[in-house]
Amino acid sequence: MTDSGSCRARNQLFLTVCLLCCALMGALPVQAQKLLIPMDDSQSDHLRGYGVTYWVLDKTGTDVEWLLNYRSGSFLTEDLPEIRERARTAGVTVEAVSDAKVAQIYAQIEEENMEKVLLEKAPKVAVYSPDYAEPWDDAVTLVLNYAQIPFENFYDEKVLNGEISKYDWVHLHHEDFTGQFGKFYGSFRFVDWYRKQVTRAQLEAQKHGFKKVSEMKLAVARGIKKFVLDGGFLFAMCSAADSIDIALAANGVDIVARELDGDDVDPLAQSKLDYDQSFAFKDFKIITDPMIYEFSDIDVSNNYSGDAGTMRLFEFAAKVDPIPTMLTQNHRNVIDGFFGQTTSFRKSLLKPYVVVMGDNNDGVSVKYIRGDMGKGFFSFYGGHDPADVSHIVGEGPTRLELHKNSPGYRLILNNILFPAAKKKERKT
Repeated sequence: MTDSGSCRARNQLFLTVCLLCCALMGALPVQAQKLLIPMDDSQSDHLRGYGVTYWVLDKTGTDVEWLLNYRSGSFLTEDLPEIRERARTAGVTVEAVSDAKVAQIYAQIEEENMEKVLLEKAPKVAVYSPDYAEPWDDAVTLVLNYAQIPFENFYDEKVLNGEISKYDWVHLHHEDFTGQFGKFYGSFRFVDWYRKQVTRAQLEAQKHGFKKVSEMKLAVARGIKKFVLDGGFLFAMCSAADSIDIALAANGVDIVARELDGDDVDPLAQSKLDYDQSFAFKDFKIITDPMIYEFSDIDVSNNYSGDAGTMRLFEFAAKVDPIPTMLTQNHRNVIDGFFGQTTSFRKSLLKPYVVVMGDNNDGVSVKYIRGDMGKGFFSFYGGHDPADVSHIVGEGPTRLELHKNSPGYRLILNNILFPAAKKKERKT
């Protein structure tokens, strides 16, 4: 073969190899620069969308951008094979996004009422709940399990020992911090489960050196308040939201009926309340009658019947008020109402600094509020189970696979991701 023929053969071989490589590359899936977890109506499972986002922060070391008000609060992260696989197995919709599309999204965010918030680290999550509670007794436990977000349970002893400080975010079980055993005396005082819970609480109080359950619960409430003052994130639902404020305001004054603790209520208890000690509420009137299933006039509705109404979420300026914007991200602005021992909060009893994020559009009651305290934050949500209008004692679990796009449950998960956001210096 001549030199020219040999050269042509080599060139032909090189061209053939190049074409083969191009064909093989074309057969492989092209990986985008970014991966979008949309949170609008295109999302197949909103609740597990939060779970995948948490997993990315927790397991991959990859940051996530929370695109506030962009497609109902979508998430943007790196396009990694393991993230795609996690989303696939969780049944979560993801979209590949090119650099050019990312630039368009950022430009839209700059021009409209939107904002980018960097999520850096998965928060350490804990739920305040007794070991005898069924998982479905608490909506937060239910949704954390469904979304596959890891958490720990803790109860009174860990608060009293100061162990609560190891968490970033805590949720309060539908608890009674006043020591009145949930105000269940009127309906359940002869029922075995109620008697056992009372006995367990009394023994626990004695174990820690308290004469009464109310004294122990006040110490626990103070420990939770210190957690917030020191920089923690507190989320409470149902009766935990108002009973912790009532306990803090009572501040050791006896507000517990003789039937429950063996001695009389302080006749001047109402006048001795110190509202400066509470998180969100002021000027409320306590209800000490053990036969009435209510703690105070903070709660507006507790009839567990009829129309639960709707909650209207407020819109905030994303670039000016990123915190309430984060906490209200949703694909619905109007959410079906749901009852609880504390269904909603009386608007006239809110402290001036409390921010209303959702109300019942009746001029009287609000359902979703937040505030700053010390270095930390608190968020209160009225009602018991966003997917069950009137959950009652003894009722079975809500099947969240049937409510995977629940806008009411999304509000809970907004709160869980909030501590992951990169902190900005707060003005004092």
